[in-house]
Amino acid sequence: MSLPDGVERRSFGGDDEWLATRGEPVYGEPTDGEWRRWDARRSKLGAMFERGMEHGLEGGETVLYLGAAAGTTVSHVADIAGPTYAVEFAARPARDLLEAAEPRPNLFALLKDARSPETYAHVVEPVDAIVQDVATRGQANVALANRRFLREDGRLLLAVKPRSEDVVREPEAVLDEVLETLSEGYAILETRSLEPFHEDHFGVVATRR
Repeated sequence: MSLPDGVERRSFGGDDEWLATRGEPVYGEPTDGEWRRWDARRSKLGAMFERGMEHGLEGGETVLYLGAAAGTTVSHVADIAGPTYAVEFAARPARDLLEAAEPRPNLFALLKDARSPETYAHVVEPVDAIVQDVATRGQANVALANRRFLREDGRLLLAVKPRSEDVVREPEAVLDEVLETLSEGYAILETRSLEPFHEDHFGVVATRR
């Protein structure tokens, strides 16, 4: 699995190599000149890269990021992508997201609810990729609702947190239900655990049906 253009592995002064992108630091991450470390332990998408998933990203894509939070991952995405639309509902992390967007003219922060894409449909153009990290019940339904923005040949990169769906049942059983619902509008290409970076999380790569 190759990394997208703009993502490299760098040592940052130690023996270990880390994912890295060029850009202004956002969350106190180590830097090496213009490079900033992308820690997969703080990023589901970074973990998908580290786990070798076939993400389909080459760099320069138009991206819709659902669940942008304070901008930790989406700032790295914007470092390597074209127009990047970052949707976050909670006001507190959205303030940090706005700060991350300030030095990135291609990063557009939207204080909206990813479960209601009609509230930002007038802003978001068709995208090459949807990256979703929304820890809420109905994660598959969020992806289905936002499917309208994804180009025919685009990809969904979904981080599934089963404990947000059901804290009692086995994560694998919950994942199966999520995938079943998701398959109503997407063709599932790959599913993989995101451990050891994120316990009880799964990465999913899918395309539009």
